[in-house]
Amino acid sequence: MTGAFPALRMRRLRRTETMRRMVRETALSPSDFIYPYFVTPGRGARQPVSSMPGVSQLSVDEVVADARELANRGIPAVLLFGLPESKDEFGSDAYARDGIVQVAIRELKEHCPGLIVIADLCLCEYTSHGHCGIVEDGQVRNDATLELLNKTALAQAEAGADIIAPSDMMDGRVGSIRKALDEKGYSEAGIMAYSAKFASGFYGPFREAADSTPQFGDRRSYQMDSGNAREAMREIELDINEGADFMMVKPALAYLDLIRMARDRFDLPLVAYNVSGEYAMVKAAAANGWLDEERVTMEILTGIKRAGADMIISYHAPDVCRWMGA
Repeated sequence: MTGAFPALRMRRLRRTETMRRMVRETALSPSDFIYPYFVTPGRGARQPVSSMPGVSQLSVDEVVADARELANRGIPAVLLFGLPESKDEFGSDAYARDGIVQVAIRELKEHCPGLIVIADLCLCEYTSHGHCGIVEDGQVRNDATLELLNKTALAQAEAGADIIAPSDMMDGRVGSIRKALDEKGYSEAGIMAYSAKFASGFYGPFREAADSTPQFGDRRSYQMDSGNAREAMREIELDINEGADFMMVKPALAYLDLIRMARDRFDLPLVAYNVSGEYAMVKAAAANGWLDEERVTMEILTGIKRAGADMIISYHAPDVCRWMGA
């Protein structure tokens, strides 16, 4: 690169909004987003989540109506979390044929056939103890949990899920799920692995929304430690080798370096989860008049995409579409 002031003037390309838009290197569009839903029993149910303004627990009929509107705005995919009518030690509703997520999948595939339906695969919303697997002697047992994850993946695939998204962080779960799906004829179902999922303080509002707070202890024995970047790359590589179709980094904001690291190292589509706490912080600050919600949200999401994410799971997605005029 040659040239110097006054011949070289970098501000020339910043003079007007049209000029800035023309030379913008990273731009957001509705097709970048995946929108999460919290599906609850009943009909006509729309229960606001107090810690996440603008987000509600929705019954299946409300999810279908809402998702149809999002699809019309250009959002290509939704991610489903379930709130069952009852919970037990083994999370039975997660893999029941008439489980809440399975019902929602069938309805979405019938009424929104072009929409990609992603089923979150974890037991924490369904277990009475709130952990992501089988608990024995106060410990989450890895290998015993894999069998229930396989059963849940099969129930979700049978219902019509396009993509299964295991978020439990059990070792070997991607390979186990891939094998189970293929053996039962669901080889076309994709796997979006929560590959680098950290034990984070940013999940607090989600646990209200999904009613998934652990009844004892925490999830640090299976979710990752926030200081470990090399380990995150090992987790992603293992998931790729086991058959994952997508890789994910969760959360996003405090882990932008890992999004870039993953993008530089691996060729799979890369998903970043802009999690509940990140969303809630912006909403709370905006409600207090401390920042411009639209400007800051767009800046954050552009930063996540600029770091290397191909897709962003975000509760901001409907607002972003509205701001874009989609």
